[in-house]
Amino acid sequence: MCGILAVFGCTDNSQAKRSRIIELSRRLRHRGPDWSGLHCYEDCYLAHQRLAIVDPASGDQPLYNQDKTVVVTVNGEIYNHKELRAQLKSHTFRTGSDCEVIAHLYEEHGEDFVDMLDGMFSFVLLDTRDKSFIAARDAIGITPLYIGWGLDGMSDCFISAKRYLEDVLS
Repeated sequence: MCGILAVFGCTDNSQAKRSRIIELSRRLRHRGPDWSGLHCYEDCYLAHQRLAIVDPASGDQPLYNQDKTVVVTVNGEIYNHKELRAQLKSHTFRTGSDCEVIAHLYEEHGEDFVDMLDGMFSFVLLDTRDKSFIAARDAIGITPLYIGWGLDGMSDCFISAKRYLEDVLS
């Protein structure tokens, strides 16, 4: 299982806060020792600790749509990714990752695409064009996804390991 961490509306955008988010993401390293990734956009952070199963060579996360305006960090596996890719003929994929379809499906179908996914997953998607985001998990909840709010009442946090939630929000 991978480890994901997303923080939105972070009023403190200092280097110290960025370092804190990186440190907390590293605490999830045991969930994904193969790759660490971080995407920062204004007051939004998406961090990923990857356990490489599908496409270990090029599936590093966070993943993006073609023009990198949609960013996604995923814990899980999309079982029907090949069928979904085949439906997205006008899209260019840059990895062989099963999870890259999420960004492209969002472009095609908006938030309704979640029902098209067959698999075990939790993910957080950021659309930088309007600074909206989606957090979702599979219907059964096979992979964990926790949410919390900062002490300021503004920042939202999504994480795949509950015990770290309090640390990132403090």
